[in-house]
Amino acid sequence: MTGAVDLSGLKQRPQQGSTGGGAAGVEITEANLEAEVLVRSSEVPVVVLLWSPRSEACVALADVLSGMAAADQGKWSLATVNVDTAPRVGAMFGVEAVPTVVALAAGQPIASFEGVQPPTKLRKWVDSLLAATAGKLGGGAADPADVTVDPALDDARDKLDSGDFVGAAAAYQALLDADPNHAEAKGALRQIGFLERTTSHSPGAVAAADAAPEDIDAAFAAADVQLMSQDVAGAFARLTALVRRTSGDDRTRVRTRLIELFELFDPADPDVIVGRRNLASALY
Repeated sequence: MTGAVDLSGLKQRPQQGSTGGGAAGVEITEANLEAEVLVRSSEVPVVVLLWSPRSEACVALADVLSGMAAADQGKWSLATVNVDTAPRVGAMFGVEAVPTVVALAAGQPIASFEGVQPPTKLRKWVDSLLAATAGKLGGGAADPADVTVDPALDDARDKLDSGDFVGAAAAYQALLDADPNHAEAKGALRQIGFLERTTSHSPGAVAAADAAPEDIDAAFAAADVQLMSQDVAGAFARLTALVRRTSGDDRTRVRTRLIELFELFDPADPDVIVGRRNLASALY
């Protein structure tokens, strides 16, 4: 499920060849991701732009960031991920919309945002990134725990990791209130809402829903339990079938819940791709 970007599994891969970190940005693929993002971020902050050339907003943001990277003369590195040609890399970052920007230091994500930002705000964001990492990087010697742009984000992560859902929700909501484009806060709040909801479900929720196939609340509970049991396809199929059997406000309610469940996962997850296709078929 998406939330904080998790790239830990990539660290064990053999290092591939590097394309070299030009100021205008390095195009990232699976082959050079470790060298140009994870390893490079131990030396200077790496700003990763996840984009699509089909989007004018993405192209405009890329131009602004490239100009800033060139002007800062190596103080930070710009890396670009074309999600059209490297969808698996986009999925590794949990990208849900483009453009999305993720900053990393010492191999760890430390800040992110979605959407286009005005150049003045981008300049302040990059400056805060440089200030937060000043003197803490250099050939991998930095401790990721010491590198942070926003202590409030660390606090929110700690609360979520410890199972304090109420505290984590409040902390992430505060981040989202301050920055409506905060990608991690959006994903984390979706996770928290799901986890809080599932704790109230009975282990017999699936059987109860099977016995009352038209009960929408029972179907919602069963789908949650199925997701927690790793039966993702079954959960999606249950609600898709209910979409076909309902109409009006009931159909809207079921469709909305199903989309919320899709958003708990990587957009590139095969079950999500199939689920979205089946939902479209059920609706049209």
